[in-house]
Amino acid sequence: MNWTKLLASVVACQLAGALGAIFTRAAIPVWYAALKKPPFSPPNWIFGPAWITLYLLMAVAAFLVWQKGMAHPGVGAALAVFVVQLLLNALWSPAFFGLRSPLAGAAVIVLLWLAIALTMLLFWQIARPAAWLLLPYLLWVSYASALNISIYLLNR
Repeated sequence: MNWTKLLASVVACQLAGALGAIFTRAAIPVWYAALKKPPFSPPNWIFGPAWITLYLLMAVAAFLVWQKGMAHPGVGAALAVFVVQLLLNALWSPAFFGLRSPLAGAAVIVLLWLAIALTMLLFWQIARPAAWLLLPYLLWVSYASALNISIYLLNR
């Protein structure tokens, strides 16, 4: 068990979430509150615990792949795609909340969904539990995509 790799994975993933929170917090009480939302919108308090949990699952998944070693076939490519999806994840909040643009958020979240799916495929070839750990993330981003696109359509 390489605790340094696990800690680095957790810190990297949680930092992506913290970056997003910077853009989100200021926009929630005013801009986001004023938007028309679909009936399936969750209460705002659910997002924090959901994302903290998802970032933890992402970190463990990345750790399981990284633990195989960079010399292991496919690990470098899988982790590179993981980093791309993590960057897209961090970019969504500035696009949606920072720019106050559901359209920009929708564009980013579609790319994010594709990057997560590719990450899962690559992780599956290296460490299947890592791919399974990303399933809740893919499901949540699927839901978030529907929410984001609905908000765009309701507020054009």
